[in-house]
Parts: sequence; structure tokens; C-alpha cells
Amino acid sequence: MKVLLTGAFGNIGSHVLTELVRRGHDVRCFALDTTEDRKRASTFHGIETIWGDIRDYQTVEAAVAGVDVVLHLAAVIPPTSELDVPRAAKVNVEGTRNVVTAALAQSDRPKLLFASTFDVHGRTMHRKPPRRVDDPLEATDGYTAQKIEAEQIVRQSGLTWFIPRFADVPVIGERGADPIMFEIGLDNRIEVLHPDDAAVALANALETPQVWGRVLFVGGGETCQVTYRDYLARMLRAMGMKPLPEKAFSGREYVTDWVDTEESQRLLQYQNHSFDDITDDIAGTLGWKRWIVPVVKPLVRRSMLKMSPYR
Repeated sequence: MKVLLTGAFGNIGSHVLTELVRRGHDVRCFALDTTEDRKRASTFHGIETIWGDIRDYQTVEAAVAGVDVVLHLAAVIPPTSELDVPRAAKVNVEGTRNVVTAALAQSDRPKLLFASTFDVHGRTMHRKPPRRVDDPLEATDGYTAQKIEAEQIVRQSGLTWFIPRFADVPVIGERGADPIMFEIGLDNRIEVLHPDDAAVALANALETPQVWGRVLFVGGGETCQVTYRDYLARMLRAMGMKPLPEKAFSGREYVTDWVDTEESQRLLQYQNHSFDDITDDIAGTLGWKRWIVPVVKPLVRRSMLKMSPYR
């Protein structure tokens, strides 16, 4: 199958690319021409890459030409999306419109898989879990408003489409701290998904007729449903650090929750990793750095806590 994968070298995209190549698909990648993405691209063989900007219609049209399906993962996500909301909208909304318009312009219109997020359901801690895809939508920031609008563009396009709404997909590797981590109340429910499982879900979707024309949650399932308190403590432990003091965190409700993945798991058979697997894999990426963690962790801990406006 000829597949166009946008955002091909991002967190989810790089895992999806690995899975598609493993299955023998003919993959055309679309990504911004950055040093990081060039480096990531060099690790793959037998792929075609178009370097360009999703905001540039002509480049998008060239990328879409002749493919059977578009996996549209390219997006600006939080916290970066909130630093320049109008710019993020040009990528997340107008970029999606470019993909749809280019697909409609083809004599043989490709299918379109559009990656969305659970975040479009807003703050839901006051409701009994799990969340379901027909629950109300609520824009809580620029990113969620953009994803809701982009979903509508896809659903009204006339193309054959599938919209997976992803739970939280952690980076399997080192990840810098950001002040946003302190804005999530520790009692919030959160569901995670291993990026390898996200990749299996999307690759299986290409071979599963029953998902097209549907919106489904894609999350890790019961073994990946935790509170943010547990999530953060176990993530820090994976990096050799102790939990941070609770007074450093907001008590506010955030846009996280547990989701109903019964139908997506039945159709796509992708849930192969628990939250313990995720934290073990993150710990495994430390390599030689694990030996210096005892020395630097007081400094790292101090620098992280300086980001909190609550302590």
C-alpha cells in the first residue's frame, strides 16, 4: 500500500514509520526540513521523504499525489501550540485543510486517517469514567479548539476517513521538564499509551474496514490507567528520581481522563504494553547516564521545582 505519513519523524510518527516499513508498505514521509528530522530520517532505508511545510498547499498536493492513504499526524502540540496560537492554527487547521483539499483533487481519492486527541473532551474529572467518544466536546485552549475544527473538516470532507483520539503518548527517552507539568492536579486521572502500541493501532487500521467513518479512542487500557500522582512518581523513578513535593502542583482539574477503548481494542488489537512496560522502557534509554544520576539529581530536582509557581 502506498502511504503518505505526515509528521513522520515525531514522537508517534517515528514509531508508526517503523511499523509501516516492517510490514512492507511503500511509505512517503512528509516533514519539516530540520536537523533533528534529517538525522532521524537517515536511520530509515527504502523510504521516500518530501521535506516541506504542511501550510504550503503546493508541496502538500505533490506529497498526496498517487497515494492510497494519508496518515496525517503533523501538528503543533502543547505547550508549544499555546506560545503562538495563530501560528499553531495555520498548521493544525489550515494544514489539515490543505491535506483534505489535496486528497479531493486526486482522480483516485486516498483515504484519510486524522490523528486527534482525548483533550477535545475538556475537563471531565467530575464525571464517572471512562469517557466515551460521543461525550461532549469542549475547547479549553488553542490546541483543543484547533483539533475540534480540524475533525469537522475531515468529517465533512466527503473522503473515507478514520479519526483516532489518542490518550497521552509518552516519549520513550529523555524529555525536558516544562512548567505545564505543575498545572495538572495530582488527583487527575490519566491514561497513557506506548508509542509502539499507537503504531500497531494505526498500521492495523489500514487493514481494518470497520474503522473507516468512525471516531475511536486509542489508549493503553486498564493497565495504563493511573492518577497523575502515580504517573509522575513512576516516571521520575524511571529516571532515578524521587517524587516532587505535592505543594508544588496545582490542584486544578486538567484535560486528562480514562477512556473507553473496548471497541478500538476489539477491532485493532494493539494494547501490548502496560504502564510498567512504558516506565521500564524509559529507564532503559538512560544507558550510561544512569551512573551519573545520583550526582546530578539534586540539581535537576532543584531546577524542576523552580518552574513551579505554587511552591
